[in-house]
Amino acid sequence: MNAVEVSNVSKYYALADSQFTRLRRIFSPVHPAPSPSGKRAAVRDISALADINFSVAEGEALGIIGANGSGKSTLLQIVAGILRPTTGSVQVNGRCSALLELGSGFAPEFSGRQNVHLNGTILGLSQDEIEEKFDAIHRFSGIGDFIDQPIRTYSTGMVLRLAFAVVAHSNPRILIVDEALAVGDIAFRQRCMRRIHELRSAGVTMLFVSHDATDVKALCARCLWLEHGRMRRLGEADDVVARYLASTLNPRHHPDTRPDTVDTTAAEQTKAIATPEKGVHRFGNRAAKVTGISLPGDPAHDSWLRMHVTANSVIAAPIVGFLVRNDKGENIFGTNSARENHPLPVFNPGDEQVIDFHLNAPRLAPGQYAISVAISNGTLDQYEICDYIEDAITFRVEPHARPVTGYMELPCRAVAIHR
Repeated sequence: MNAVEVSNVSKYYALADSQFTRLRRIFSPVHPAPSPSGKRAAVRDISALADINFSVAEGEALGIIGANGSGKSTLLQIVAGILRPTTGSVQVNGRCSALLELGSGFAPEFSGRQNVHLNGTILGLSQDEIEEKFDAIHRFSGIGDFIDQPIRTYSTGMVLRLAFAVVAHSNPRILIVDEALAVGDIAFRQRCMRRIHELRSAGVTMLFVSHDATDVKALCARCLWLEHGRMRRLGEADDVVARYLASTLNPRHHPDTRPDTVDTTAAEQTKAIATPEKGVHRFGNRAAKVTGISLPGDPAHDSWLRMHVTANSVIAAPIVGFLVRNDKGENIFGTNSARENHPLPVFNPGDEQVIDFHLNAPRLAPGQYAISVAISNGTLDQYEICDYIEDAITFRVEPHARPVTGYMELPCRAVAIHR
């Protein structure tokens, strides 16, 4: 049984010239189908969502991406039961908690403690369950003695922390997150993301909206791309995110899943083996192209990454760079020629250049890693993508004799100071 079933969901909003017209629309039993422009022939309606169909299996995390105004928040509010669809149906099987607008349900004159009990009750917890979880909620929120002060005396950050703590400890079977963490500070966001990953590992079903593609790929196996209220694509997160990013970076150029001719040569190493990646996503205006990628040596040594590029047009200010991600899609490290303060010469049509990135790579945690490469024209602040290859080449790091804590091991010395 699926945790969430969304069937033929559409949502229309009426635009009326008078209060009488709006009142008449409220009691109108018929909602005519919209025209291709998104408006109806008989009345002035706009379409926020149109014919949305998808399901989420129990324990699955589905990412939802799209530009502002694409209908993401409207869709999540319908799934959460806050809004009713104009047409279609939504079936939710299990306790659902939503992180939509953190703190929006708090009573300003109530204390933090009272609001914990109030919101916990709304989320379906009994008073005994709330009391059992209260210390954990209080500790997670980190607001200290303010827990017994009125909410109106809290800062915005304190309200956010308390609201998230309540929802995150409500034993949800389905968790809906709508960009709620983007407004918090770094420490708050990291703490929340750790908790979300814990819930994900515990088998909680998630619908996750974020403009951070790294978070979407790290949490979700599948992704839904909405555009102007319609489903643009639904599928594997890596594929959908790559196509969405391609459309935002270069809207005139559609992503190409064919790698063309890219030489991804690499030799077997003692601890790392590089292999060509199948089905890479590629996009750009093709004013210049990446024609070769290789790992000439062990990632622990110098001259780690080599790129071959060929110019098809004049590239006045070329920038060449790379990004390394782990198997969860999380960014590990990356750089480019401009960031390293190494300006490249002007590329003329037919020019072929070889760029080596020299670095002493840290010892990475065991696992699979992917390298994305790109060449662009412009500056760090304003540029046009010429060629971007997602996950162009991969390499595997085998387990070490000494385990790596976290993502990587950095050089470190412990020194005792005698007094």
